[in-house]
Amino acid sequence: MRAARLIKMVLLLQSRPSMTAAELAAELEVSERTVTRDALALSEAGVPVYADRGRTGGYRLVGGYRTRLTGLERGEAEALFLSGLPGALRDMGLADAASSARLKVSAALLPSLRDAPAAAARRFHLDAPGWYREPETPEWLAPLAEAVWADRSVRARYRRGEAEVERALDPYGLVLKAGVWYVCARAGSSFRTYRVDRFTSVEVGGEPFVREEDFDLSAFWAERSAGFARSILRAEVVLRLTEEGARRLPHVTDRAAAGEALAAGSAGDGRVTVTLRVESEEVAFAQLFGLGPEVEVVSPGSLRERCAEAARRTAELYG
Repeated sequence: MRAARLIKMVLLLQSRPSMTAAELAAELEVSERTVTRDALALSEAGVPVYADRGRTGGYRLVGGYRTRLTGLERGEAEALFLSGLPGALRDMGLADAASSARLKVSAALLPSLRDAPAAAARRFHLDAPGWYREPETPEWLAPLAEAVWADRSVRARYRRGEAEVERALDPYGLVLKAGVWYVCARAGSSFRTYRVDRFTSVEVGGEPFVREEDFDLSAFWAERSAGFARSILRAEVVLRLTEEGARRLPHVTDRAAAGEALAAGSAGDGRVTVTLRVESEEVAFAQLFGLGPEVEVVSPGSLRERCAEAARRTAELYG
């Protein structure tokens, strides 16, 4: 346990010019007193950890000291080689850099772990795009990725409906969702999300912007994607579902909306009546008709009539 903590402490100090005892304690989940003892132990073991005294002091490594990655266990080494997305890295223009990094890490591993890259590749593969579509690389993905890595502002033109708008953006991060690339960027004083395939031009600026350190890309995306999913559910339908229909409902419509509807539903006569939020009547028909006799549309009347007519035509077709 302590050995793993000491290795992590050295790696933390390698990655930053200096860290205070409080920062190290937070990262290592120990007390500042333990950090002091660990720093002394590393120094006695020959690792040149130096402590700067005073209010602004901290710990740092002297003389550009580096350690080889001999502390990796097999599971850690294999997980490391699962973290890359070959297709996504290629699209962003980072395939060569990623390949070089993997070679360097492989060379630093203990001989007993040299087969970790092959072991991971034989067992796991991540295919990000959805089914029934050919993945396309957006024209302006590479320059946006360059701007994201270098914290450089861009001036871009973006298709919005039938028109094009020009925006000055600070691109904070890229997200690949079901084969579609999005850039999360600061536009003025607010953060917004843009589909990369809707950019018609991107010009990367020369000066870096000042990144807000508390911006959390993962949390931002989770909040915005959940908000988007809720925002498009503008209509409501009332349904009566069999037990099988209730079980299958989350698989044919928005899962969160189905869960809310079922939780608030009322049971009777062997069926459950629910009010479901949907994108539109057109979308609801396409989603619900696949449930067949497991669902009865109660309202709106226009959707009920549409389902009834489709059922009559289906019955006639099959005799």
